[in-house]
Amino acid sequence: MYHLTEELRFPSPHLATQEGIVAVGGDLNPDRVLLAYKKGIFPWFEQDEFLIWWSPDPRMVLFPDQLRISKSMRVFMRKNAYTVTFNKAFNDVVTACARVKRFGQTGTWITHGLMEVYGVLHEQGHAHSVEVWDGSELVGGLYGIDIGEVFCGESMFSKASNSSKLALIFLVKELKKNKYKLIDCQVPTAHLASMGAAPISRNDFLNYLPQD
Repeated sequence: MYHLTEELRFPSPHLATQEGIVAVGGDLNPDRVLLAYKKGIFPWFEQDEFLIWWSPDPRMVLFPDQLRISKSMRVFMRKNAYTVTFNKAFNDVVTACARVKRFGQTGTWITHGLMEVYGVLHEQGHAHSVEVWDGSELVGGLYGIDIGEVFCGESMFSKASNSSKLALIFLVKELKKNKYKLIDCQVPTAHLASMGAAPISRNDFLNYLPQD
């Protein structure tokens, strides 16, 4: 297993373990975290004291043109029940994603260290959020890292019916308008699959990343 040092570099994602682990250790320097995403690697762990960096194979992605919106969701959207914004409450979205209860999970992978580094990346213009509001109440949203033509979705939350789906739909519309190639969904979930996300090989995914 590759152990990171203070040097800002990562081994090739192709050297990942069968589970998808590329490396352990290092730190949460914003430059390191951003470099990881650009290399097709993302942080995923439960404690800031033990950092794990992943690049799974296959990789779950959503191509903007393959977004699937159900008939019931289209009916819901016509009601205009919620307001959607971008980058209006980034830190609140990250906090809500960290606190939401998820089936089969007892804790959260969005640690205090990650919350801080995502906040810095947001200030630098690399991390963005979508917020869904019911009046003045934040009821849903998502956030992720923008690496140019690829948006790396990190997490989403929903406190009201259809709110996280609405956030994703608005994100896809914005990305299509700006000709993004895909959304990196990282690992499979039934929720994302129902909206059109599908697995591709790690090699194919890496070919979509911007080349230095």
